[in-house]
Amino acid sequence: MQRLGMVALARVPDGFHARVLAARLGSEGIVTQLRGGGLDGPYPMGDVEVLVRASDLVTAREILLADEVESAFAEVDQPGAGDADDVAFEPHGARRHHPSPWVVVVVVAVLVVFAYVNTLAYGRPG
Repeated sequence: MQRLGMVALARVPDGFHARVLAARLGSEGIVTQLRGGGLDGPYPMGDVEVLVRASDLVTAREILLADEVESAFAEVDQPGAGDADDVAFEPHGARRHHPSPWVVVVVVAVLVVFAYVNTLAYGRPG
């Protein structure tokens, strides 16, 4: 039996991203192996390493680079057409929009009034 010398290609944050990456490489005929704590179990947590054969490492890197370049051009062509994962890859220092403090105060006040009214309604004999 031939032994495959597997080397690390990438480290991703969870099993979903690792499986997507493995599927993309598999579609090009590259054998992958996933290793790490974020794969299986009731609470999969931790990074997952994507491994490829040493002989396929350069090809796999080229495929990932080509995909990244294509996605960069797709974002330029279609502004605002990103997916939910765009948030995870914001550049360092990018600002996220948070609700105004008065909106938070109003929401909390409405919840308190709602809870108080429900307490009064349940306390009434009926």
